[in-house]
Amino acid sequence: MSEEKKALSFYDRPGVEKEIIPVGGGIPIGIESVFSTELGIGGAYGSWGESYNNSSMPSFVEERIGEPIQADDILNLSELGFDYRQHIPILDAEEHLALELEVGSRLLKKALQVCGWEASEVDGLLIGMSGPVADDYVDKIARLVGIPEHALKVSVHKACDGSMAALHLALNPSLSRPGQINIADHLKGKKVLVGGIEGLSRFTSGVSDKNALQLFGNGMGVIGVVPGENMKFLVGKSVENYDEDGLLAVRMYYPYERPDASEETLVDVIQEDPEHIRIAGLMHEPDNGESIEMAGLMGMVKLFVRTGVQVVTDVYTEYQALMEKLGRNGQAITMGIVHHANFKINALKAKHLSKVGIEFPMPWLLNDFGNVSAASNIIAFLRKLPEIHLGDHIMFDGFGAGTYYDVMAVSMGK
Repeated sequence: MSEEKKALSFYDRPGVEKEIIPVGGGIPIGIESVFSTELGIGGAYGSWGESYNNSSMPSFVEERIGEPIQADDILNLSELGFDYRQHIPILDAEEHLALELEVGSRLLKKALQVCGWEASEVDGLLIGMSGPVADDYVDKIARLVGIPEHALKVSVHKACDGSMAALHLALNPSLSRPGQINIADHLKGKKVLVGGIEGLSRFTSGVSDKNALQLFGNGMGVIGVVPGENMKFLVGKSVENYDEDGLLAVRMYYPYERPDASEETLVDVIQEDPEHIRIAGLMHEPDNGESIEMAGLMGMVKLFVRTGVQVVTDVYTEYQALMEKLGRNGQAITMGIVHHANFKINALKAKHLSKVGIEFPMPWLLNDFGNVSAASNIIAFLRKLPEIHLGDHIMFDGFGAGTYYDVMAVSMGK
């Protein structure tokens, strides 16, 4: 039996709660919840749209681009770590908004339920999104579930790095810039929801890039954390390295004004109002005006591996120095939760890290989703949460188009 036949669609997992959202003739949605009593951390993750396996993907791509695709255009997706992706039909703008408001609010409600929190107790909501369906999407879903107006809402647009950039902001006070709110200090000891919600089927609905149409799909995940209590920051690094060549060009569907050259940053921090901050990363946008354009799979490898290995190496070195300072040389990284761009990228990163003596488990966990951008680290974390114990040290490795990297080591529990 082939691996694809053995693999289950996400919707067929026994713990997934399935419903139909009454938009566009009915859109399936599935949400799975996870909670660790030992750590006091939990959350929810899932997807929406029809589930396509690798055999049915070519016909889906042909329908999207309106023409047949050639045999050499079909990716070996199982080899890249993906067996299923979830996609929605073509909808109009109002339908997209209605759908994703339902998706986001249902996810947040489930995460609150799993954590045993009331919406009124939440002081922060930080969501990574590559291409938001509305500028005020985070504020809208917060209101739908009853999160207080005074709670800090942070929209993070750094492509696939969005959720890890959000978590990093919630945990690491050194990321604050002069004259701006220190998000980590503000949220320390408070109940915070952090995650990624990626409607990539909408985002890619008008593209002609055959690779993008095969790789990306819908995904979402949110965790409830209390920074400094059930998750404690150890060391971390945030890096910006502009993609001059447009190896993974992405359109910016969000407000952006390039910061002053003296600031030496690609990230525009916009205070939309006292309770809403937008973290907007500069992207090399596609020349053809579409949502996304890839220079091929080797382009992604070139884009992410070299700098990604260096950032992880830097953070790991800082981690070792911290453990030595604390007299805990025997403490090691339990596992790495790495963005699932594709399996070959992650395997190559692990190989290069091993060459410099850095080895810890970096499990591949998202065969049933495809590349779901900012949602992937959160989904991977929740899937491994039952195996994580009090006092474990976890390394989160986020990276995305732009290019942006947020890597951090955290201690689980008090």
